[in-house]
Amino acid sequence: MIHLIRHGQSTSNAANLLVGRGDTPLSDTGREQALALRPYLANVVEVWSSPLQRAKETAALAIPHIEAKVQEAFIEVDYGSLDGQPLSTISSEEWRAFEHDHDLAFGGGESLHQVDSRVHAALDELLEDTASLLHDSERHLVIVSHMSPVKSAVAWALGVPGSVAWRTRVSNASISTIVIRSGSPSLMHFNMVPPAVR
Repeated sequence: MIHLIRHGQSTSNAANLLVGRGDTPLSDTGREQALALRPYLANVVEVWSSPLQRAKETAALAIPHIEAKVQEAFIEVDYGSLDGQPLSTISSEEWRAFEHDHDLAFGGGESLHQVDSRVHAALDELLEDTASLLHDSERHLVIVSHMSPVKSAVAWALGVPGSVAWRTRVSNASISTIVIRSGSPSLMHFNMVPPAVR
């Protein structure tokens, strides 16, 4: 099975900034959140991480005995010129435009459709490889990523359009789990946040 983890709170999250490719570290709260994940990650034998610092730091704190392999497919969406801006600077009309057009790029950066393309391609490879950890119920793969790629992976598991992302919430330091049932992906857990980090 695969456990998808959104990184712990970053300094940008704490400041209510929109952050995509900006490489901000975890906050003190984020580090505590990452440590609190440890009891929920038994049987993990492999760890993948986004190349961004906040994801790699979460992986190192949550699963310290396994070195994470950087996977570019699971980097956060590129917000372009909007990266690092306060969330309040984006108007409700702009948010509605993004919500209704999956191909609209944020700030000239990347669209959620592009996120889906790279995330789904990586997951399709795991699905096609029957020897991958996605097909192993005893040994688990952890992927430490960001809000948009985790939502994209959830849509892939459910077999629904990526636009479902706007109707979901992925919290910092949450776990969402994908398993295989009858040869198809299935969502086992979604946005599970350990009590200690609520």
